[in-house]
Amino acid sequence: MPESVFNLPLWIVGLFTVAILCGFALLGLEVARRLVLPRLRVSAEDSEFNGTMVQSIMVFYGLAVALIAVSVWETHSAVSDTVSLEASRLAELYRDSGSYPEPLRSELRAELEAYVDHVIDVEWAEMHDGRHPTGGVGWINRFQATMETFQPRSEAEKILHAEALHAYNRLIESRRLRLDAMLVKLAGVLWFVIAVGAIISLSSTFLFRVEDIWLHRIQVLLLAGFMSLVFTLIFAFDRPFHGDLAVDAGPYAFVREQLMSDGDDETARIQPDPE
Repeated sequence: MPESVFNLPLWIVGLFTVAILCGFALLGLEVARRLVLPRLRVSAEDSEFNGTMVQSIMVFYGLAVALIAVSVWETHSAVSDTVSLEASRLAELYRDSGSYPEPLRSELRAELEAYVDHVIDVEWAEMHDGRHPTGGVGWINRFQATMETFQPRSEAEKILHAEALHAYNRLIESRRLRLDAMLVKLAGVLWFVIAVGAIISLSSTFLFRVEDIWLHRIQVLLLAGFMSLVFTLIFAFDRPFHGDLAVDAGPYAFVREQLMSDGDDETARIQPDPE
């Protein structure tokens, strides 16, 4: 399935899914009542057997779809947590950089601010379009090169510098997890199970002799409509960085607005030795 499909508005996807399943339900029901049921010797006594078989199909299909829906929701939540963790580690590194003396302190913070701007304004748009972002690597590498120019001359400086390096490594790890999350998607075989299972489940409801055709139509349409809602739910959460319910850059924006915009002058700085 093309990645661009997952950027369609959710209401359009929902209407399309409802139209497809309900159209299949009505057409299949008419075909079954006109061509299939007259050829079958279905009696009133067979209804109990048919009902049991339909229940069995629905139970197995319902369990499969429920597990898939829970899986995509949990994956979507995990990706959101990963983004929040990355933003938190960025804030931690920004505060640690305030411990360096000038002009190194200003250089490090300027590079982190530029990196955050790049992530929010460039990388998120690239991920939304399904492109793997690479520009942020340059900002990260420049920050590392600048930080490694500092030569600690006391035990306190060594400890604080080591802590800043540790925070930097944690940020790199979180960034890697976020980029890897772009590869998260529901396997094609599971979409096949969802689609074919829906066809089998709906088709099993056609094989009942219901005297009132409108009653039969309404029941089948209700089932098709409910299936459409579940499909739309799975579709909405399948790609964490796509669509109306995509994970956004809110945690990054919060760090930029609440931490970086005010200068954070309260952070302690490493003072060079008088020697």
